[in-house]
Amino acid sequence: MCQLLGMNGHTPTDIVFSFSGFATRACEHADGFGIAFFEGPGVRLFVDHQAASASPVAELVKRYPIKSRHVIAHIRKATQGRVALENCHPFVRELWGRYWVFAHNGNLVDFHPKLHAGFRPVGDTDSERAFCWLMQELAKSHACMPDLDELTLTLKELVPPIAAHGTFNFMLSQGDALWAHCSTKLHYLVRQHPFGEARLQDQDMSVNFAELTQPDDRVAVIATEPLTVNEAWVPMQPGQLLTFRGGLPRA
Repeated sequence: MCQLLGMNGHTPTDIVFSFSGFATRACEHADGFGIAFFEGPGVRLFVDHQAASASPVAELVKRYPIKSRHVIAHIRKATQGRVALENCHPFVRELWGRYWVFAHNGNLVDFHPKLHAGFRPVGDTDSERAFCWLMQELAKSHACMPDLDELTLTLKELVPPIAAHGTFNFMLSQGDALWAHCSTKLHYLVRQHPFGEARLQDQDMSVNFAELTQPDDRVAVIATEPLTVNEAWVPMQPGQLLTFRGGLPRA
């Protein structure tokens, strides 16, 4: 299956270290990749149908320390939809004057919801269909942007009907929070003071965050599989939806 990576920070933070290890996993997930960075109301989106381990676009991301409070990345192993740029995650849509970013890991069987003109998939993946349906139903549920607690309650109602069709691990953000849903496998950790050294699991690379951070910095990193070997990753439970705000998870 695909692999997910997300970051939610108390202050803008770059994801170069985590993405460098994450991209290495594209050797087994070689059907495209993408990464989205929120910067204020704007989004920087990089996608490529080439594997992240070989893509020049991925090399740029590894060397370009873009700082953001919300990041979502994805490396693809195709289950539905051909290998093509339009099928690369994350997907982006506008709702209530805000960009929304979504990436999915899993396979949804016989999921063909009725979609209206406002939200239609460009590609042919089950993932983009699910995202369009979520956006459509959010728009039907609220006339304008509700507060984050109310958004979370609505998402908790909308996710189970999709998850009933198969595996639905996903990340979603609109620039104020990052939602992560575990269907089968997701892990997270929170880095905060006192910071220490982190060593990547997938390549020979380490960083001493104590030398790069301030005492009030805090960041949550969410991934399909733990990225480092010496940090306390927390496994999410099947069916669990967490809201990450300010670098901390909330149920």
